[in-house]
Amino acid sequence: MAYIAGTFDTKGRELMYMRDCLSRFDLRTRTVDLSTSGAESPADVSPREVARHHPAGVEAVFTNDRGTAVSAMAEAFERYIQTCSDVAGLVSAGGSGGTALATPAMRALPIGVPKLMLSTVASGDTRPYVGPSDICMMYSVTDVQGINGISQLVLANAANALGGMISHAPRAVAATKPAIGLTMFGVTTPCVQAVTAALEKDYDCLVFHATGTGGQSMEKLADSRLLAGVIDATTTEVADELLGGVFSAGPGRLDAIARSRVPYVGSCGALDMVNFGALDSVPPHYRHRNLYQHNANVTLMRTSIEDNVAIGKFIAGKLNRMTGPVRFFLPEGGVSMLDAPGAQFWNPEADKALFDAIEAHFQAAPMRQLVRTPLHINDPKFADLLVQAFTELSATPS
Repeated sequence: MAYIAGTFDTKGRELMYMRDCLSRFDLRTRTVDLSTSGAESPADVSPREVARHHPAGVEAVFTNDRGTAVSAMAEAFERYIQTCSDVAGLVSAGGSGGTALATPAMRALPIGVPKLMLSTVASGDTRPYVGPSDICMMYSVTDVQGINGISQLVLANAANALGGMISHAPRAVAATKPAIGLTMFGVTTPCVQAVTAALEKDYDCLVFHATGTGGQSMEKLADSRLLAGVIDATTTEVADELLGGVFSAGPGRLDAIARSRVPYVGSCGALDMVNFGALDSVPPHYRHRNLYQHNANVTLMRTSIEDNVAIGKFIAGKLNRMTGPVRFFLPEGGVSMLDAPGAQFWNPEADKALFDAIEAHFQAAPMRQLVRTPLHINDPKFADLLVQAFTELSATPS
């Protein structure tokens, strides 16, 4: 079933046009109205039917306040779509409000289910809408308002794209190897490449770039029980979360590991740095810090002793909530390419503050261990330690 969702009180003509395009694929369709105006609905599923899925009921959605109504309807639709067992794909079209209404439900759908958002805001920052999911964002060019020479082409392309994805879904291939998630940054690449080379014969190694969305994507797969384990060598997203960098994965980083209880091997990769954009985008209160211009669009800031105490406390608190098999390594020889003797971020005192803070707040348990090592994170011997630990934990009943 192809689902077409949106505000039919203002975008009904456009949404119905996409439905007609999808019907040409001989697909069954279902229209879902996300309007909050109370107007009569032409859709297969009315707004009130969707609103009934809000935890606080229909009254929580139809508040006569657009802001709260849109947020509540988005939550209701997210819950509604998860009750539908026949979703072959989902498409929507709208402006910023319509995009905010539809994309939470898209993110709730499993990876691989076709989902396409035709939006007026698709040419800007789409991270809040896409998040860790595989949503296709398509710019509408004109506003989603009426059928004209341009919108007709774009709406049809959006519908046809979804129809093509549904009609030509890849064949399900039985997994021959269990999948594991690994996190990597450019400055921890040698470590992760060595780990991958050692494990790829037995595991499908999924490497995630630790740019915020990367960590979120890995944890979404862990929550979906699609990972047999995680080797989280690069936890740098925590530094960005606590210090205002651009690569934060949010305050929930590491929570999926606790929920899923998958075997977890972690380390402090790239916790010597916080990521910002171009040099002039670094906040004024950080301009005096040790800054490294990685390229024209990325500036790195060295974390201080005080920063690392906070980071260490945060990480230890997350580790303490994990009840599955856990091994976390503290590489005293340095945590990135830039954190090595002679490199710009080499600061043994700051590293020691990080390691000491983790150790001070860490609660050891039979299944949860902390390991100090004098090795640098990119030393081949350190990769060997991660591989050995993961092999041991994977054989441990959880």
